[in-house]
Amino acid sequence: MSKNKRKKQIKKRGFRIHHLFILIIAIYTTITFFNQKNLQKDLMAEKTKLEKEVSELNNEITDLDTQIKQSGTLSFVEKVARDEYGLVKPREIIYIDKNKIDEKSIFNK
Repeated sequence: MSKNKRKKQIKKRGFRIHHLFILIIAIYTTITFFNQKNLQKDLMAEKTKLEKEVSELNNEITDLDTQIKQSGTLSFVEKVARDEYGLVKPREIIYIDKNKIDEKSIFNK
């Protein structure tokens, strides 16, 4: 009988080690899975943010291309002269509403 007890003890010990090994692998796999999911979520958020930024930059490029194309026209030169340099046409009178003067106004400089 002592041989039978030894075999049972060996089988039990091997069985326990085998289960412990499988449990460790399962825990490691689960932790790795959740870490990967979190990383994937973070990367997707960053991707969305960068795609939005690219879209905004493309819109800005389109606007700048339009401004470049219009920069040679007389209306653009007139607009720059009026807005940035405060120039007026001859015999033109400018009326200013004191209640609507903003900080960017030419006259507040």
